[in-house]
Amino acid sequence: MTEKFKQGDLVELKSGGPTMTYGGEAMYGDAICYWFEGTKRQCASFPHSVLKRVEGE
Repeated sequence: MTEKFKQGDLVELKSGGPTMTYGGEAMYGDAICYWFEGTKRQCASFPHSVLKRVEGE
């Protein structure tokens, strides 16, 4: 089952990687995520099924 996220939730790829902020849904239902590499903001969309919520950060 695909996990549901709320805007502002911290998420990461199930395979690892940077902690990202969930920003909402893209046009075709993917999750829009934001993160920083140094001082540069990055943005990408991912299927919900490859993300997990980060607890306790």
